[in-house]
Amino acid sequence: MKYKNASNVLPEHLLVEIQKYIQGEYIYIPAQQSSYKKWGEKSGIRKILSNRNKEIIRKYKDGYEMLDLANEYCLSIHSIKQIIYKND
Repeated sequence: MKYKNASNVLPEHLLVEIQKYIQGEYIYIPAQQSSYKKWGEKSGIRKILSNRNKEIIRKYKDGYEMLDLANEYCLSIHSIKQIIYKND
C-alpha cells in the first residue's frame, strides 16, 4: 500500500474537515465495498486454481486414482478428496 499526502489529493475544504478529527497521523481509507475483489482475482491465481481443480475432477472421472492425482499435482490425498467431493 502506498501512502499519499492528503494535501496533495484532497480538496482544501475536505482536508480542513478531516483535520478536525485527526492531524499528523496515518489514516486508512478503505476501498468502497463495490470495488472489493475476491482472493486471487487480481493476480489470476483464483482462475488458475479453478482450472486445475476442473482438470483434477475430469481426470478422476476418467479413472485416475487419487494417489496418482496427489502425486501429479503435489497435493495431499485429503486435498484431492476435498476438490473431488466438493464438486459432486
